[in-house]
Amino acid sequence: MTLKGCTHLEGCHTGDLPVLASATVGARFWLLIEHTGPWASQLEDCRLPDDVHTLVKRATDLGVRPQLIRRPGRRKPPESGVHVMVADSTAAEPWLAEGVVAGPHDLDLDALVAGVVPESCILVSEPVFLVCTHAKRNACCARIGLPLARSLAEVMPDRVWETSHVGGDRYAANLVCLPHGLYYGSMSQAAAIAAADAYRSGEIILDRFRGRAGIPEPLQAAEHFVRAHTGELSVGGVAVESSRSDGDTTEAFVRGSDVRFRVVVEPMTLTTPCGTACADTITTYRLVALDRLTPVRYATPALT
Repeated sequence: MTLKGCTHLEGCHTGDLPVLASATVGARFWLLIEHTGPWASQLEDCRLPDDVHTLVKRATDLGVRPQLIRRPGRRKPPESGVHVMVADSTAAEPWLAEGVVAGPHDLDLDALVAGVVPESCILVSEPVFLVCTHAKRNACCARIGLPLARSLAEVMPDRVWETSHVGGDRYAANLVCLPHGLYYGSMSQAAAIAAADAYRSGEIILDRFRGRAGIPEPLQAAEHFVRAHTGELSVGGVAVESSRSDGDTTEAFVRGSDVRFRVVVEPMTLTTPCGTACADTITTYRLVALDRLTPVRYATPALT
């Protein structure tokens, strides 16, 4: 079997090509399942215990993104039960919870999609970092992702996991920061450590930042351009308030710190140097207009 991948031509997987506005749109809720492998190209084709297959199917049916995870380096499976983590990336206050369940029906995924922590899990305060190393999907994810995951785990040994396909092989190596669902692509080891450190401090680094999962790509682009314009890097410091599309053009009204902006973006296609190995082209976005509007006005508390 020939694995999809590339020969690392100049500009490919190096951060030279734009990665903005490419985070996985459908990933609003997450289910991470520890399974040491091996991983087939598609999750449904993996040789998994029946309980894990059932969890993957239930999650998919409910619109929860399932991911297989394993520790970098030597791997020791859980002694009993199934180790899981769940996350809500688009809540007002995104959260992450963890637990060990005896079977698939011991994990209340309906609660997750309702924004409630399942009873079998407990909230965790530390973030989790996922590095895609899914070789059967794309050889580059393993070739670049494996050493990145191992080096990141040396710095944060309890918070880093290898994971199955997260979307965007052409952007390998991919890093996902949970619970907020922040995506980074074309990561070097130094860039990954910097991004993880920034996230632990509540900030984003724009270099190699793909966007935030669960948000339409044009709105990811609008947020990106406001951050680049204002220098606002706090995770929650920029947010789209409303938007409308006219053909390929999207107009968004974005809050950035204490100022609102009108942002207009359009998609554009770039040819990659990788040829057909990872992707012939990538779709990114260009800024058409960015207008500063009135400051954000907050209600003044009534005097007592």
